[in-house]
Amino acid sequence: MDTSDPRITFNDAGESDYYTNFMNSILPDWNYGIGKEEELSKIAEKIKNSSSNKDFDCIIGISGGLDSSYAVYVAKEVMGLNPLLYHVDAGWNSHQATSNIEKLINGLNLELYTDVINWEEMKDLQRSFFYAQVPDLDFPQDTAFFSSLYKFAKKNKIKYILTGANYSTECCREPEEWGAYPGIDKVLLNDIYKKFGNNKLKTFPIIDILVYKIYYKYILGMKVVHPLNYVPYVKKDVEKMLNQKFDWKPFKHKHHESRFTRFYEDFWLPKKFGFHKRRAHFSSLILTGQMSRDEALERISEPELDELTLKNEFEFVAQKMGFKVEELWTIFKGKNKTYKDFKSKRALIGMGIHITRILGLERRLFR
Repeated sequence: MDTSDPRITFNDAGESDYYTNFMNSILPDWNYGIGKEEELSKIAEKIKNSSSNKDFDCIIGISGGLDSSYAVYVAKEVMGLNPLLYHVDAGWNSHQATSNIEKLINGLNLELYTDVINWEEMKDLQRSFFYAQVPDLDFPQDTAFFSSLYKFAKKNKIKYILTGANYSTECCREPEEWGAYPGIDKVLLNDIYKKFGNNKLKTFPIIDILVYKIYYKYILGMKVVHPLNYVPYVKKDVEKMLNQKFDWKPFKHKHHESRFTRFYEDFWLPKKFGFHKRRAHFSSLILTGQMSRDEALERISEPELDELTLKNEFEFVAQKMGFKVEELWTIFKGKNKTYKDFKSKRALIGMGIHITRILGLERRLFR
C-alpha cells in the first residue's frame, strides 16, 4: 500500500496502519484459521438446528470465483450443511465463472438458484455511473449481487447467509477513494441515477445498508457467517484442491470472474484514476504469508492483462454498454469526481462503521 490511499499513516518503524491493524486487531483473534474447528462445529450445529424440516440449511452467494467457491466447499464438506447456492447474473459472467459454478453444483450435488437482473435496467444504471465520473463503477453490480441475495433470503425465510468474505485474501481492505464505497447507499445511487439515468429502476434490487444492518439483522434475526475465517486458507493450495476435485479453474487475478470488474479494476480504475486495487489484494497475501513483498512489487509493475487484451475489453464493454468507442474514450478523459459530488448518507454510514469497530464486530480498517 502507498499514498494513493490519501489517509494511510506510518509509524516511526515505517509500518503502515494496515500492518499494525492486522497484527493488533485481526491476527490475535483469527490466527490464520488454525484451532477454530470447535467454533466452526458449533456454528454448523446452530445452523442445522435452526433449519430443521427445511429444504436448505443456509444460502451462499456464488460467483465462480475462488472465495465463494471455497465457502461452498467448506459449508458442504467441512460443516456438513446443505446450502442453497445463489447466483446473480448481472450480464457480465465470464464463461470460466459459469463453468466453475456448474462443476461445483455437480461435484457436490447441490442446487442452484439464479436471479437474472433486467439487463436494460442494469445497463442504464451502469451507464449513469460512467457519466458521473466516479471511481465507484462496481457499485451497481455490488448492489445487485447483495440486494438480490438478501431479498431472496428474506422472502424464503432463510436465516443464515454464508459468504466467502475472509481475512486470508481480504484482510487489507481497499480505501473508499479507490471505489470501495462502504455499503449500499440508496441515497447516493438514486442521486446519480436521477442525474444520468434514462428510465426507472422498476425491478432492480436495492437494499440500503441501514436496512440490512438493522432491520434484517435485529428484527428478522438474519445472520451472516464467514466460514473461511474458521479454516486454514492458503490461496494456491485451495486453487489446487478445487482443481483436483472438481476440475475448477483458477483465475489470473481476484475478481476476474466478472468481465466488467476485470475491465474496471485492470483498466479503468488504474488508468483513469491511478488506483490499483491489486495493491490491497497483494498486501493481504503479504500479511498472511502467501506472497513476498518483492513478488508483489514485480507483479504490480506490469498490468495483469496485456495491452491488446485491454484494448479488446475496452471495445467489448463499450459495445455491450451501448457506447460508441469514441464516446467511452471521451468519458474516460473527462474530469474525475467522487461520491462527495453527490448526495449520500456517508456520514451516517461512517458512524455505524465506527461503532462496529469499537464493539469488535469489524476488525479491518475502513477508510
